[in-house]
Amino acid sequence: MAQNKNALIRYRTIDKCLQNRNKQWTLNDLIEACSDALYEYEGRDVNVSKRTVQLDIQMMRSDKLGYNAPIEVYQKKYYHYSDPEYTITDIPLNEGDMDVLAETVEMLKQFKDFSLFDELGGIIHRLEDKIYTEKTNRSPVIHLDKNENLKGLEHLDTLYHAIVKKMVLKITYKSFKAKKPHEYIFHPYLLKEFNNRWFLVGKGNKQLNRPFATIALDRIISVEYDTSINFMYSDFDPETYYDHTIGVTVMEKRQLCETRLRISPSNAPYVITKPFHASQKIVQQNENGSIDISLFVDYNFEFERLILGFGEHIEVLAPKNLRKHIKKKLEKAAEVYEK
Repeated sequence: MAQNKNALIRYRTIDKCLQNRNKQWTLNDLIEACSDALYEYEGRDVNVSKRTVQLDIQMMRSDKLGYNAPIEVYQKKYYHYSDPEYTITDIPLNEGDMDVLAETVEMLKQFKDFSLFDELGGIIHRLEDKIYTEKTNRSPVIHLDKNENLKGLEHLDTLYHAIVKKMVLKITYKSFKAKKPHEYIFHPYLLKEFNNRWFLVGKGNKQLNRPFATIALDRIISVEYDTSINFMYSDFDPETYYDHTIGVTVMEKRQLCETRLRISPSNAPYVITKPFHASQKIVQQNENGSIDISLFVDYNFEFERLILGFGEHIEVLAPKNLRKHIKKKLEKAAEVYEK
C-alpha cells in the first residue's frame, strides 16, 4: 500500500512539473522533485532512483492507469507535455471507474446518520452528479441491509462524538421489561452494530465496579452530555471484549465451555463456509454428510436464537444442560402448533 501511495505522489509530482512550461525539465530535475515531494509527505528521505522515474514516465504514457500522458523528450534531454493543456487530474472516467464510484457512493450513504456524512455530503453529491452525467442512471448492484425505520438512529451522532471526545452522557432509557423510563449517567466506549440494530457499550455510574453494560439505541428516549462529571477512562478493548461472544450480549459471569453441535448434511456446507464463530472447529465428519462442530463461546440470547433458527437442521450434543434447555424450547414451540 505504501508503495502504491508513493507511486501516486511521484505521478502527481511529475505531472505538476511538466505542466510548468517555464522550466526545462531534465530527468535529474524530475528525480529531485519526486524526492522532495516524498520527503514533504512522508517526513523522511526516500531514495528515488533514475530507473524508478523512468518507469513512472513509461507508466504515465501507457493506458494501464488510463493516463495516456503525451510526454515527449526534446533535444534528447528535456521532458514536456506535447499538449500544454494536459494534466492527469483531468482524465475522464471510464465505465468501470463509474461503476466502482456508483457503488462506493451507495455504501457511503449508509453512514448518513453521522455528522461525518455532512462533510462527505458535498463530495458525494458531486460524485453523483459526475456519475449521472457520464452514464445513464441504473439500479445499484450492491445492496446493504438497513432498516430506515429503526428507532434510535437519531442518537448515533451524539453518541459517536461522546466516545471520541470522552464525554459523560445522561441517558433516559426504557428497557422492554421496564414499566417506566429511568435516567442514569453513562460512560460510553463503543458503538456496535449487530443484526441491523445499534448498541452502545460502556459503564453507568452505578456500575463502575461491574462489567461493561450494553444498551440498545432503540430503547434510548433521550441523551445529552453531562459536563459536570469527569469521564472514567477504562482498559476496555473491543478487539478482545467479544472474543467469546456471538452477537452483542457479553455475559456478566462468564462460564465458558465447549459446545458441540451436529449440523445436518443439507446445512453443513453453509456452516463450513460461514462459521458461527472464530473458535469453530470441525471435530467429526459423519458418513451421512452431517458434521459435528465445536465452539468455545458464552451461551447468550444471540447464540440461543442462532441454534433455534436452524430448527431440525442442528442438534446440541454437549453440554447436557444446554441440550436440555434447547429441547424444552423446541417442545414449547411444537405445542404452539398443536393447539
